[in-house]
Amino acid sequence: MNVRQMWAAKLAGKPVPAALDVPANGAASGQASSGVRARTPFSGVVLGIDPSLRGTGLALIEFAVGRQPILLRCQTVKVHVKLPMAVALGEIHRAVAAFLDAAKDVRHVALEQTIFVQNFQTAQILGAARGAAISAAALREKPVFEYAPLRVKQAVVGAGRASKEQMARTVMALLGHGRTLALDEADAAGVALCHAFTWRE
Repeated sequence: MNVRQMWAAKLAGKPVPAALDVPANGAASGQASSGVRARTPFSGVVLGIDPSLRGTGLALIEFAVGRQPILLRCQTVKVHVKLPMAVALGEIHRAVAAFLDAAKDVRHVALEQTIFVQNFQTAQILGAARGAAISAAALREKPVFEYAPLRVKQAVVGAGRASKEQMARTVMALLGHGRTLALDEADAAGVALCHAFTWRE
């Protein structure tokens, strides 16, 4: 059982190896000898975002100790290629704001970081899309956390080179979700899962 599977089992309330088990007093087994601070399982609602100018993925997931994560809502913000960049950024901001306004109990917002791209214009566009999403969260005073794509894949799938299709299948399995998620929505859910799996107080 790899680390991702162990955290998934822990969040779902299933038996896990002793090395990962956290007693009620919050001290992880072996803490005294290793000096590593115990990880408190994440509890609360996370809005995961996979920013893109024409297809931003959004996924709202609720986490509770001893229970499988629940996908509350997801959406792909699609903006036609013929519409100006400013309109697309406005749509991203508006969609994120609507998610946060509809779910007042959102604890954190988690975004996928911009990956390295050779095209400077592409990097600018991706950065602008991220900014539109982050600004909506900031105006509502929601803490924002960012994760590199490699880290998300390692935390969720267990392999940093996993394909989008592998990510989607794993996310749906972890969420027990019946319907096939759009790839951008699955990526957004993956960011939220990564945040919960790796969160430390």
